[in-house]
Amino acid sequence: MVNFVLIAVCIIAGMVFKATKSIHPDAHKGINTWILYLALPAVSFKYLPKVQWTAEMLFPIVATFLISVFCFFFMKFYSRYKGYSGRSQSTLELISGYSNTSFIGFPLVAAFYGENLLSIAVICDQTMFLALSTLGIIAAVKGGGRSGEVSTKFILKRLITFPPLIGCIAALVLSRFIDFSSAEPFFDKLAATVSPLALFSVGLQLKFNGWKKFIPQMSVSMFYKLILAPTLVLGLALIAGIKGNVAKITVFEAAMPTVLTASIIAEPFRLNTKLTNLTIGFSIIAGLFTSAIWYRLTEFFF
Repeated sequence: MVNFVLIAVCIIAGMVFKATKSIHPDAHKGINTWILYLALPAVSFKYLPKVQWTAEMLFPIVATFLISVFCFFFMKFYSRYKGYSGRSQSTLELISGYSNTSFIGFPLVAAFYGENLLSIAVICDQTMFLALSTLGIIAAVKGGGRSGEVSTKFILKRLITFPPLIGCIAALVLSRFIDFSSAEPFFDKLAATVSPLALFSVGLQLKFNGWKKFIPQMSVSMFYKLILAPTLVLGLALIAGIKGNVAKITVFEAAMPTVLTASIIAEPFRLNTKLTNLTIGFSIIAGLFTSAIWYRLTEFFF
């Protein structure tokens, strides 16, 4: 309960600072730069070298891509039923098929399960980024009024220049040749900044004005993201016989709200940025409550 309260306090503090205009409107960009370039890579170096790789560790990878693929079909049929445009369908795919596995996921995993299980959360997060940088970009291009063609060069550039992914690969490769135990105190201090700064940054970015006309789209998006997607992963885990911490964290990360990067992608590809930002905000608030339910469910089933 104490950790949950601290999570809420960090987000509310960001919202208060933003409302009082006592902080620069682009302050979150500097905070995010610290997190992306230093804190998240430090998390990889802190936890990934200690991961015991088994066949079960493929489950987070499969589950994350399954959520994105299933979301495509779900939103395609829903948009066709509602008569939505391709732009609206792509926006719904972008805000529903990809989880906030790091900025929200890491603090909540640490709060509910303990920091020792962040190693599994890191795998979920990096896989989510791979899915967003490939399937998410393709959806954005197709719905954004462009040619519909996505170059392999463009996707590869996004992948190989993303600092957390570089940190993840470096941690996995270098740890086989170098003993980083002496650097653990340094990684500990950097990794400790992820949760408070990420949540404070989220609070700075939340937007809620003009939400009423988007209630139908936000509702179906949050239904998929916060309820249907983790239910799908839960069912897959039970069918495949995946148990223990791998199953718990994978289901829990699947239940996280909409990824913040969706707003960054939506703007240049001319998707519905208003709907994107509103869904991010409301899904984070709702996700703080639904995550407690999913924690209880994962403890019950696994």
